[in-house]
Amino acid sequence: MGKVGYGEAPAISYYNIPVDKMIEDFERKRQMIEKFAYTTPERYWHYLHHLFPMNNFLVCALDIASWDMYGKITGKPLYQLWDLDPSKAPLTDYTIGIDDTEVMVNKINNKPWPVYKVKVGFTGDMDMLAKIRQHTNAGLRVDANAGWTLEQAMVNIPIMKELGVELVEQPLAKDNWEDMEKLYKISTLPLFADESCVSEHDVEKCHGFFHGINIKLTKCSGPTPARRMIKKARQLGLQIMLGCMNESTIGTAAMVHLSPLVDYLDADGPLLLREDLASGLIYEHGKIHFTDNLPGLGVTVSLSEGP
Repeated sequence: MGKVGYGEAPAISYYNIPVDKMIEDFERKRQMIEKFAYTTPERYWHYLHHLFPMNNFLVCALDIASWDMYGKITGKPLYQLWDLDPSKAPLTDYTIGIDDTEVMVNKINNKPWPVYKVKVGFTGDMDMLAKIRQHTNAGLRVDANAGWTLEQAMVNIPIMKELGVELVEQPLAKDNWEDMEKLYKISTLPLFADESCVSEHDVEKCHGFFHGINIKLTKCSGPTPARRMIKKARQLGLQIMLGCMNESTIGTAAMVHLSPLVDYLDADGPLLLREDLASGLIYEHGKIHFTDNLPGLGVTVSLSEGP
């Protein structure tokens, strides 16, 4: 074919899948990966899924690479293959990680943005959020990272409602379904599942416990299952966010192609990296554009530093 596809899956320590593990799994079955009679990305994903049932991260990287190559073979960017309009994509937020309140406020002052994602789930987090609100009128989304008890969430949600917060991500522990059901019934803010929604099998479980789900390509094993998750969530009346972990432009571009299908976008990964592996995305005050109408992912990879 003469085409090369690029994919990516970052290593996340709390999921216990380091880069070494992905390389080891890949090399052990390299021949099987390379000798597969490739026809479509969907068919290839099913093959990979059975080949690496315990390594969604690696499957994600290969699935993204497969779609990138398929776009290059057909001569179309992925959003065209999926019949999507990039102009309909939501704005991406910009993440403010946990730090001293003064540092968090300075980050906002130094990075004017239409909507921020603020990490909470620690003592004094509501005071911090109130201080941030004094410095910006931008939209605020909150990620508790499973850091609250039911009682804390019940106190904090009305406060955040007054502060104009748009939504709350993963307020309680990922397996605390009993308390999540109680919180879901009384919450005045939309609640989104993150750690509680890893793969496509979790989407239906979240119905009646969350108002929406955060789909992350690395966790769910790539764009192929993510598209099915989006379809299922819509059938259940769930809102949808596409979220990043610490991907470069390569993994983020795959999310951006899917973004016209969702309600919220958290795709600021390349903005938070010291060095990127590729180029091809332009961030313009929350809006993401592709630099060129290239086929596949629409990115240019640095061969000296890239995969």
